[in-house]
Amino acid sequence: MHDDAQHGPLAGFTVGVTAARRAEELGTLLQRRGAVVLHAPALRIVPLADDSELLAATKELIDDTPDVVIATTAIGFRGWVEAADGWGIGDALLDVLRGVELLARGPKVKGAIRAAGLTEAWSPGSESMAEVLDRLLGEGVEGRRVALQLHGEPLPGFVESLRAAGAEVVGVPVYRWMPPEDIAPLDRMLDITVARGLDALTFTSAPAAASYLNRAEARGLLPEVLSALRDDVMTVCVGPVTALPLQDRGIDTLQPERFRLGPLVQLLCTRLPGTARPLPVAGHRIEIRGHAVLVDGALRPVPPAGMALLNALARRPGWVVARADLLRALPGSGSDEHAVETAMARLRSALGVPRLIQTVVKRGYRLALDPVADTKYAE
Repeated sequence: MHDDAQHGPLAGFTVGVTAARRAEELGTLLQRRGAVVLHAPALRIVPLADDSELLAATKELIDDTPDVVIATTAIGFRGWVEAADGWGIGDALLDVLRGVELLARGPKVKGAIRAAGLTEAWSPGSESMAEVLDRLLGEGVEGRRVALQLHGEPLPGFVESLRAAGAEVVGVPVYRWMPPEDIAPLDRMLDITVARGLDALTFTSAPAAASYLNRAEARGLLPEVLSALRDDVMTVCVGPVTALPLQDRGIDTLQPERFRLGPLVQLLCTRLPGTARPLPVAGHRIEIRGHAVLVDGALRPVPPAGMALLNALARRPGWVVARADLLRALPGSGSDEHAVETAMARLRSALGVPRLIQTVVKRGYRLALDPVADTKYAE
């Protein structure tokens, strides 16, 4: 498409990023495609090298060797081996891991296992914990001790299924999720969500999604945030586990088929532009996006007040909207209808084609929808 090639498919849209880890990578991918990115980490990941919990779990595994060890994430597995080294029990841990059935969740974890001088017994092609579970249940786990390297991500049903089949499951907590040190960016993100200032919001971990919702609840904003996510803000999760806290609150989320950042961005590139309906107005083609308008393929940034007016006019293109109704649509509006005229003048100037919006004397304003369009868009 001409305008997408020129500006990127996400030009004119604002996308929220809640990730702590790999936020920069995700932000760069979105910005390259034209998006304005708002970043507010919903949590931070604290390595447990100084944590008694991980030390105790590691010592227990060295003293009482498990039958199976499941490595779920590369960063978590590496962190575990490094922490054990720091405590002077790294070699003892590696000896244990050499003697057990070591399962890797996917290719990245397999790489971390090999880098530690170990060899995995098996790894699924799909990077799916469901496949790991199927294999274990197929082998039979009655009376077997299974150690599971955790990475803060909840693994719904996984531990329960193993225990129900007779396994003893030991968790190895390598990282802990904590609230962000500075909560202000997350609070700003929540306020902007409520104000419909985001077109899409991305989540890359279930704890981040839970933390975002918990903070909304603590501030008394949960109903407004849920309403925005249900109706106006596209919510995109990297995969089904990440989506669970949102689904529990009745939020529908989009997820890419492959649980990676690249496909997540690609999904946004496909779906977000589809939310902007092109309209033929006064002999021009306009497409209203989150904070900008494409006029004949040229991107025109529009200030928030102008965007509010334009969206109010575009709800019923071609119909006259009264000044009083437009005043109500203005963010933080008072009772002075002169504010509408000021914002309208700025909007016309931003669009670069003043006659896109017609003044209807004593009644209000209308988008000058081309008459031929009525039949075309009514189909």
